[in-house]
Parts: sequence; structure tokens; C-alpha cells
Amino acid sequence: MAEGEDMQTFTSIMDALVRISTSMKNMEKELLCPVCQEMYKQPLVLPCTHNVCQACAREVLGQQGYIGHGGDPSSEPTSPASTPSTRSPRLSRRTLPKPDRLDRLLKSGFGTYPGRKRGALHPQTILFPCPACQGDVELGERGLSGLFRNLTLERVVERYRQSVSVGGAILCQLCKPPPLEATKGCTECRATFCNECFKLFHPWGTQKAQHEPTLPTLSFRPKGLMCPDHKEEVTHYCKTCQRLVCQLCRVRRTHSGHKITPVLSAYQALKDKLTKSLAYILGNQDTVQTQICELEETIRHTEVSGQQAKEEVSQLVRGLGAVLEEKRASLLQAIEECQQERLSRLSAQIHEHQSLLDGSGLVGYAQEVLKETDQPCFVQAAKQLHNRIARATEALQTFRPAASSSFRHCQLDVGREMKLLTELSFLRVPEAPVIDTQRTFAYDQIFLCWRLPPHSPPAWHYTVEFRRTDVPAQPGPTRWQRREEVRGTSALLENPDTGSVYVLRVRGCNKAGYGEYSEDVHLHTPPAPVLHFFLDGRWGASRERLAISKDQRAVRSIPGLPLLLAAERLLTGCHLSVDVVLGDVAVTQGRSYWACAVDPASYLVKVGVGLESKLQESFQGAPDVISPRYDPDSGHDSGAEDAAVEALPPFAFLTIGMGKILLGSGASSNAGLTGRDGPAASCTVPLPPRLGICLDYERGRVSFLDAVSFRGLLECPLDCSGPVCPAFCFIGGGAVQLQEPVGTKPERKVTIGGFAKLD
Repeated sequence: MAEGEDMQTFTSIMDALVRISTSMKNMEKELLCPVCQEMYKQPLVLPCTHNVCQACAREVLGQQGYIGHGGDPSSEPTSPASTPSTRSPRLSRRTLPKPDRLDRLLKSGFGTYPGRKRGALHPQTILFPCPACQGDVELGERGLSGLFRNLTLERVVERYRQSVSVGGAILCQLCKPPPLEATKGCTECRATFCNECFKLFHPWGTQKAQHEPTLPTLSFRPKGLMCPDHKEEVTHYCKTCQRLVCQLCRVRRTHSGHKITPVLSAYQALKDKLTKSLAYILGNQDTVQTQICELEETIRHTEVSGQQAKEEVSQLVRGLGAVLEEKRASLLQAIEECQQERLSRLSAQIHEHQSLLDGSGLVGYAQEVLKETDQPCFVQAAKQLHNRIARATEALQTFRPAASSSFRHCQLDVGREMKLLTELSFLRVPEAPVIDTQRTFAYDQIFLCWRLPPHSPPAWHYTVEFRRTDVPAQPGPTRWQRREEVRGTSALLENPDTGSVYVLRVRGCNKAGYGEYSEDVHLHTPPAPVLHFFLDGRWGASRERLAISKDQRAVRSIPGLPLLLAAERLLTGCHLSVDVVLGDVAVTQGRSYWACAVDPASYLVKVGVGLESKLQESFQGAPDVISPRYDPDSGHDSGAEDAAVEALPPFAFLTIGMGKILLGSGASSNAGLTGRDGPAASCTVPLPPRLGICLDYERGRVSFLDAVSFRGLLECPLDCSGPVCPAFCFIGGGAVQLQEPVGTKPERKVTIGGFAKLD
């Protein structure tokens, strides 16, 4: 039993080691320089956040023609033996560069020093071709010397080297050949030592004896990250520039007004974000694996679909070739038949002309016939011969070839076909449709209209998607309702919910597949069910001045001669009458909504509702609204009038004139036909394209809305003790057009004033 447990433990340990080894091998890809494809050595962080070895970066800049921007060559020595203070006494001394050579290097642009003027060869901005993102990265004027060194990446590389023993043992840098294996490292001396060399270069009783030995390494890093501009340790992080800064950088003008936080805050924030992101990834390994499987399956389908597409294209091109070959054979056959027919006719003509030559059979026969002396016999033989000779003579006098040698009528015009073949390409999916917002609206139903862009491939059909946006969000993806295979460029969505906001979008489809969606369009539906009615002007006292259209959906007021006569009687009591037209439907319950458009050039129009009985009483004798003989207040102070004041008004109207809407201080300002609005408490707003009226019969309230944006304009009380009718009043010229219903109106029976009417 113990042996089985030991074997299971050993197997688990081996599996863990294999997983660790695989993970380390996979991580090695992240530690390779994109230039040299080796482990990073002193990596620099580019502005695009990618890394590259410092030596590789210098080499790349040199290949690009930038001289002297590879960084300060004396900033970090490559070997501890390159300076006199750390050179081993057992190694031969290196020759220092002469002062004149150093001066030439500085003058040529290699490095910078205080007081040096930048020459014309020193570019303002250095571009570095990043091999990772395949783009040019701006390094600024200082080049690589203005970049930070990625010390964290160096530590990761060093730990990885130590874990997998990449590159073998680290050798002492101070030994004579052959060097011994290094056992210690010194950050201060920036070198690796064997035991003997470490004791030799760190003798007792000297300052170097205080150096703390470390593990041997090939990369010596500073203790902290230093600012490349001021060589001071960074202490803050600039969120605006997304760059670490030191105390001197913080007070510079380049960072004035920037959001600068301590590096500890940036460290904690980024660490939390990275921890959460990594935890999310580790917690969704099954999702990652599922997506990998899906991508692999997509790759397989892509290979199969690509092969099928190749075969389809080859088959279509072969079909085109077969059609062309068949057409070529038929055209050549037609030319051959035409050629043979012409050759036959020309050969017959040649034979006919040869018979006219001297010594031919016809001429010889005619000469022999002329020798005949017997007149009856001559006449008998010469009659037929003369006809042949006459035809030959006529052909000789009016000679022209029996057929043309030209085959111009057999020329082919393949310009259109060549253009089609030249433009032969893969069928593209339709582009995103453009929704026509001028023709798209919501009324009793939703009417959506769209069009394709000018150069878009055609669409065979469309898919319309819509959903409500004012419902509580459900868990999971957003659910769209679809209308598939819509023909044409418009769609009708029936039975929408009232008082809702719908978002709609469209996309086209053809043989190539589905195209992109159009931009979303939001539509408000009416706040109540739409009331369908027609205009009925039979009860008006001034029917001769009202012109109702044949479909009874529009009315126009034409003042005509009575208005001119009223202008003549201006000084003796001018009066203008109110012309009223009603709807043929009376509302007795529920909520109803309808919309209309008022001509902006109308002089004075009132749109609203009123009690059917009160409106009909007004029709019998409409009062003059501008007359010294008319006073809406009788002047009697009676209790009956006080009761009438407290009662709800029988009418509710919105006053429109000359493209403006007059809004009073309260609902009572528009509660009558006469319009006695107080000018001090009133204001005007522009007339919208369509006006909406919403009647709540149970509450006794009427709301006037902008029918486009459904913005409220005015709300009035109304006496709903009886049937209520839509009403339109005109003073002077004006016109009103009812909103056309989107769908087909159902058959209904309506009653107005005891008369029945069937639509």
C-alpha cells in the first residue's frame, strides 16, 4: 500500500515538473528580443511599450542612418576590465583612445556634451522601426538615451536563466585563459569573480572589502530605476504622458498641468489591475480552451471553404471558357458559310464572263448561227440565243462583282464584354444601409425606410432588427426581434407598444452573405392608441369658406370675399367669423392620440378637442371674435356664472399663428374658442412639423405634444361629461393636414350627432 502511495506521489511530482518545464519553455518566447531572437540583454522600453536589446537598438539605428543616437557609450561599460579601476593586473592594459580621436567622435555627433550645438545632421525627431508592431516609433531628439531600461524584464530573464541553466556556467571575467567558473558577483564592480579573483580585488582593510557579494550574473543592474534625463531615481508617475519622472522632471514646464501621482500609487493601481486581469484569465481557462477549440474549428472550416471557393471559381471560369469556345465555333461557322456563298456567286460570275471571250463556246455558237440563211430556222434558233447575249451584254455594261470581299459585318464588338471580364471580381456583401430619417416615423405602426449607399453591391433582401430600450435589462445578451427576408427598401412593424422607445437597424444580404448593420435609429411611439378619423364639416356655419379634401384628411380655410368686405367695414364694426371643422369620431372612454400638421403660413389656427354638444351649439351661430358688439363676459354677477367659472372648460385648444405656438401661463388660457390669452403671461415657441394631441377621457386631461420628439407643449383640463370630438378652428387663411395612418385602417362604425357612417 505504501509503495502505491509513493508511486502516486512520484507521478504527481513528475507531472508538476513537466508542467513547470512546459510553462518555462512557453515563457521563453516572451523573453526573446524581436531583433536578435536571443534572451534580452539590457532591454530598453520603447514608447510603444515593446522591448529591445540596447545593442540591437543601436545597430538598428545605425542601419537607418542615424549616427550618434545609440545612447551614451560611457554610460554602462560592457566589461569590468574596461576601466583602470577594475582592470586585473594579470591582464594586459588596453590602449585608451587618443584625445584627438575622442574629439573627432564628439564632433561627428557621437554622444552629447554640455555646450555642443546641434548641427544640421542632427534630426529633430528620431524614428525607430519597431520590429514588434511594424511601425515607426518616435524617440525624440535624444534617441535611445531618453529611454528607460526595463530592469524588471532583466530580473525575469536572470531568474529564467538560473532555472533552466541557459548558456551554461557563468565564467569569471578577471581570470587568465582558461577562466574559472564564477562563484560571486559584485554590483559595485559590475563584474563576476571566482573565489581567488574576488579576494584579490576586494582585499581586507580597503573600501572594496565592504562590497556585498551577490550571485554571479551576466547583467548588472542599478539598484533603482534612474531617470534618463537627470540620472536621478524616479519617484512619480505622469498619467498624462504615461511616463515615470523624477523630482526634477516634475517641476519642468513640460509637465505643468499634468496629472502626476507618486510611484507607489501607480504601482498599487497597476498591480491591482494586473492581478485582477490575471485572476480573470486563470479563472476562465475553460473558456479560453473552448475559444481555442472554436478557432481551430474555424481554421478547419476556413481551409475547407477556401478549397470549395477555389473549385467554384475554377468551375465558373471553365464554364465561361466553354461558352466562349461554343460561341467561337458558331461565329466561325457563320463566317465559313458566308464565305462559301460569296465564292460560289463570284465563280458563277467568272464563268459567265468567260463565255463572252472570243473563242468561247457561246460566241462561237452565235457566229455559227449568224451563218444560217434560212430565215424561219434562224428565227427559231436565234430567239433564245439573243436573250442570253442580251443578258451578257447588260452584265458587261453594268459590271460589279456579285459579292463583296469585305467581312466587316462579321466584326465583333467585345468592348463591353472585355470590360465585364476585366471587372470580374468576387461578389461583395452589401454595405451598411442608410436609414431615411425623413420618411421613417412611428404612428399607429412603425414605418422604416432605408437605402443603400451609391456604390454598394446590390442586396437580395434585408433583415430588420428592433427592440425596446425602455424595458428593464435582462441577464445575458441583448435580444433583438428580427424580420427576415424583407424585400424592397421599407418595412412595416405592426402593433408596437404605446409610450415606448424602439431602436431599429437594418442590414442587407446577397450571395456573398450579410453586410454591416446600419446605424441605430430610435423612434418614440405615441403615448396612447392612435385614433383614426376623418374631417366632417357639415355642421359648420361657414362651410363656404372651408375646403375639405376628397379623402377628408386635409382642410383649408379660404376667407375670400367676406374678408375683403370686412376690411371695408373696418371703421364701422369689422368682424371675422370662426370657421370650425370636426372629426367624425366621438371619444367616450380610454386614452386616444392623433397628430396633424399645420401650415406655417396660417394666420390663426386652433387645434384641440371639445364636447360634441357644445361644439354643435357653437356651429349654429358662431360668434364674431373681433366685433364691438361681442363681449364674452355679459357683465352680470350671478351665481350661475360663478358656477360656470368653477366648472371644467368644454374646450381645450392650442393656438397657432404665423409659424408660432402661443403658450399661456395656465391650461385655462387656451380653453376657449376666442383665445383671450393674457399677453404678459404668454410665450411663443416654434411650430414643430407635426403636432400631437393626447386625450385622457377618464382623467379629463388633454396634452399637446411635439409629434416628432414627443416633447410636451401644454396640458389642459377638459370637461369629459359627454362625447368629445377633435376640432379645428380657423380665423383667416390656414390649412391643416391629418397624419396619415401607416397601416390599413380597419372597418369601423362611428356615430356623430345621430348619423351613422360606415368606413
